Amino acid sequence: MPNPLRRLLPRRLRSDDVTIPVVRLSGTIMAGGGALRSGLSLAGVAPLLDRAFAAKAAPAVAIAINSPGGSPVQSRLIYQRIRDLAAEKNKRVIVFTEDVAASGGYMIACAGDEIVADPSSIVGSIGVVSGSFGFVEAMQKLGIERRVYTAGQNKATLDPFRPEKAEDVEHLKRLQREVHQTFIDLVKARRGSRLADDPDLFTGLFWSGLRGLELGLVDALGDLHGVLKARFGEKAKPQLIQPKRGLLGRRLPVGATLGGAGLDLTAIGAGAAGELAALAAERALWSRYGL
Repeated sequence: MPNPLRRLLPRRLRSDDVTIPVVRLSGTIMAGGGALRSGLSLAGVAPLLDRAFAAKAAPAVAIAINSPGGSPVQSRLIYQRIRDLAAEKNKRVIVFTEDVAASGGYMIACAGDEIVADPSSIVGSIGVVSGSFGFVEAMQKLGIERRVYTAGQNKATLDPFRPEKAEDVEHLKRLQREVHQTFIDLVKARRGSRLADDPDLFTGLFWSGLRGLELGLVDALGDLHGVLKARFGEKAKPQLIQPKRGLLGRRLPVGATLGGAGLDLTAIGAGAAGELAALAAERALWSRYGL
């Protein structure tokens, strides 16, 4: 006979309910946000991950990723924090890719014991890219003189207002190759024999979730709710781990500072141009994948 008092218990304490903590990681990966943008960083996502893995009764932690990449350092730090918590709490990690989990977003996805993609998700882009602009001719036309004073002959390397030097470009490419190799090693260590023997795998190309399954970049196709119910039964209940509320009662975006909540007045005026440039660069990351 059912216990009538059971209905008074919190859902997480009911024996036939299985609650799965869900952490959503959405946005460009960067060390810090700004007045017009918020980004994913270890500092921003660590509290959410800690709360998700602290759920003792949960058999797994689900992570939903929607990111075109960004900082390789922050990507790896988030990846490592997930793996450390998984080992410490003995939890299985299931990653779900949404619109895109590419570049640094895919690096974070590799923290999952299992990666589940939508057939139309964008995955991969295992590579490193740097971008800049050259303003030398524009400055000449405007009659502007560039003045730079350094202590150290390479301190102004790749200055966009000065002519590009071949040795500076080669130095940057060496650095990119090192970062790229770190990325490749991480993917191989996590995906192992599941990876297909394809010459394009580590060239920076990206694919749909459907093709990603064939290449071994993901393990299955599906959606979060459907997969969790299939794994843990019809009583499985995803529980979204929400960011805490800001001073005005609004939930802060993952990775946001108070400035990201609209309270940083220092970005107005002198800093506005820098914010807009950074916003354009962030927009370009998403646009690369048609989003």
